Amino acid sequence: MVCAAQKLLVYLVEHEAIGLTKGKAFQRNFVHWAAAEFARPGWEEDKLFLANKVLNEYDFPPLEALHFVLLKLKLIRHHKLSCRLTNAGRAIADKPGDLFKLISPFYLFQIDHAASSRIPEPLLGNWGVFLGVLNVEAVKGVTCGALREMLYGPPDQAELYDRVPGMIRSQVPNPLCWLSLLVELENDEHQPLADCQYVITDLWAAAFSLPINHGPASLGRH
Repeated sequence: MVCAAQKLLVYLVEHEAIGLTKGKAFQRNFVHWAAAEFARPGWEEDKLFLANKVLNEYDFPPLEALHFVLLKLKLIRHHKLSCRLTNAGRAIADKPGDLFKLISPFYLFQIDHAASSRIPEPLLGNWGVFLGVLNVEAVKGVTCGALREMLYGPPDQAELYDRVPGMIRSQVPNPLCWLSLLVELENDEHQPLADCQYVITDLWAAAFSLPINHGPASLGRH
């Protein structure tokens, strides 16, 4: 997300504005540029165009999320039907470390990651617990199914389909992967969500002040 944010801010430094639709979404020409430049795993340009002849912002959720975050952090602003840099955005555009420290805590701890689900789902719980568990279990790799059992117990055998691994994936590993704090190991795209496996990256220790055992977490220096 931080690399994508920097690319978007630098684009605005160079081009001054990004066109907006009447609904205040980025226009298609910029969405196409972003899909090519961001190269977000799972949302690569070629995969996006398999399902769409043209791309609107809502067809590329990583860009939609970034647009929201940069607006909330007041690094960009809307002026009529254009998106422009704020003074704060211009000042931080060439400072990836500062961008990471600004974006990461906001994106992790203040965004409702359950809201992006097509089917309403509850917020699963406490980031302090999630990060403490991952700090231990994701060193060698942990699956969504294993997290499900550690945090909530085994699934109800009477249920035909267990939604919890998918909810865990969207609310916990996915946001951490988007910040390059976790990486999803290469999997068969048709495998069950419970089998999706994640490991921490080198950035993890630089980002979090976490004890060896489970405990409260805070974003540290990058």
